[in-house]
Amino acid sequence: MDTIPLDLRGLKCPLPVLRVRKALSMAQAGTLLVVHCTDPMAAIDLPNLARETGNVIERQGDADGAIVFHIRKAA
Repeated sequence: MDTIPLDLRGLKCPLPVLRVRKALSMAQAGTLLVVHCTDPMAAIDLPNLARETGNVIERQGDADGAIVFHIRKAA
């Protein structure tokens, strides 16, 4: 399966959500997006995006001063 890293550190709302939405729309089913964000709103916005689009956040946590999301593209 493919993995797409997205380094969105330094971007402010709504850019992280827009970039993740675009990456998901271009990804094949089963692709894993590994997203690094520093915008605190991403902790709210990205789970809402996943819920609205039917994709799955497999993991969410902090690393190196960023919020890290592992988002799996649904079928």
